[in-house]
Amino acid sequence: MTLSALVGKSTNDLPNMIVIMCDDLGYADVGFNGCKDIPTPNIDSIAQNGVKCTSGYVAYPVCGPSRAGFITSRYPQRFGFERNPQYKPFDPDMGLTREEKTIAELLKPAGYQSGIIGKWHLGAHIPTSHPMKRGFDEFYGHLGGGHTYFPEKLTIQRSQDAKDEPQSYISWLLKGYEPVPPRKYLTDDFSDEAVSFVDRNRDWPFFLFLSYNAPHGPLEATPKYLNRFSHLPEGKRKTYAAMVSAVDDGVGRLLKKVREHGLEEKTMIAFLSDNGGPSSKNGSSNAPLRGNKSDIWEGGFRVPFAIQWKDRLPAGLVFEYPVSALDLGATIVAHSGAEVPKNKPLDGVNLIPYLKGQKKTSPHEAIYLRKFDQNRFAVRHGNEKVVIPWKGADPLLFDLSTDISETNNLGVERPERVRKLEKLRKSWNKELIDPTFEGLMLRKLRKDSKSKKR
Repeated sequence: MTLSALVGKSTNDLPNMIVIMCDDLGYADVGFNGCKDIPTPNIDSIAQNGVKCTSGYVAYPVCGPSRAGFITSRYPQRFGFERNPQYKPFDPDMGLTREEKTIAELLKPAGYQSGIIGKWHLGAHIPTSHPMKRGFDEFYGHLGGGHTYFPEKLTIQRSQDAKDEPQSYISWLLKGYEPVPPRKYLTDDFSDEAVSFVDRNRDWPFFLFLSYNAPHGPLEATPKYLNRFSHLPEGKRKTYAAMVSAVDDGVGRLLKKVREHGLEEKTMIAFLSDNGGPSSKNGSSNAPLRGNKSDIWEGGFRVPFAIQWKDRLPAGLVFEYPVSALDLGATIVAHSGAEVPKNKPLDGVNLIPYLKGQKKTSPHEAIYLRKFDQNRFAVRHGNEKVVIPWKGADPLLFDLSTDISETNNLGVERPERVRKLEKLRKSWNKELIDPTFEGLMLRKLRKDSKSKKR
């Protein structure tokens, strides 16, 4: 029995949650973080009508583990999801372990309808890893790590007929379990489906994960969006800007639909990226942060982050304490009365009391990151951050309040602070396990090594 049932709550009293996640979006590439050359008025409205979190983090600086952390509200290193999975439609162990519960699985007994639209990237084995085998009631999207955007390029009908990651990019999308013919430019297609989801589920509590794969490569945009950026020179940044603009249009249509149904007061809406932008690949910017996607520097896992809940959260608030993508699932779970397994407590926390000022402290003692394969670590505690850039390296210490770009190592000057953060890191690391599957990059490195030997 759920807590909501125990206290006599009707499902009509339960809030909805919409999480809009971009893929490879740079920290500096939304208006609410100061972007000047890519207008994002609809995305910005979430921050204007709610809270902008200037220190919003994800659980990992690449796509798959970051999403595994978000979808479970637990650090993915706890359950061995520390690499981007390979696209293996016949391998049930290549992805999110079945021992972990997703947010959708936690919410289902409380009466929620859950849907994911867009990118999954948590396993391609349909009998066990498909989103609708992991608590979701609806799915429209692709199982792999990326996808082409133009419908005419989709030549593989069934997801399980794609033999590897590149082939998965040109497979048809899945509507539930069924492959569906290509319809339109992918970002617009996902936005259409999100609007339709709200129409279908407006009369009961819902959780919607709008998981855009934009602006992840391949860099592809239609003339409609490219024409908005004639002032930008031809190249990656122009196409990237067009792709972000397509997302912003979709966010605007989704927000409008929520308003049309009078659901703003009932719906938490969050926006973030799954990791930092890979600037050399897609023209993104993480300024003034150091580093890019995959890095343990701030640019790798500190992301644009905003959340609104009309009449429940203050409008226009800037929240500077560190928050995490892990907190989003924990917040809706807390407000739903859903039960959490005692042996798998959430690492996320209910953000609402902190964002409303009812709790004056930081939501987290520390924010952690481990990259197992490179022996790299980062721990943020207050405004200080310790970084171990490789195995055996002396810890570096930065004060993010005065050095957001991580240029001035204070480790020698503040040895007692280094010891404090190192103690936290080592304690956290003891709770983790090794990765449970071979990731995409290890496989690529092995193939490259064999090619060189020939």
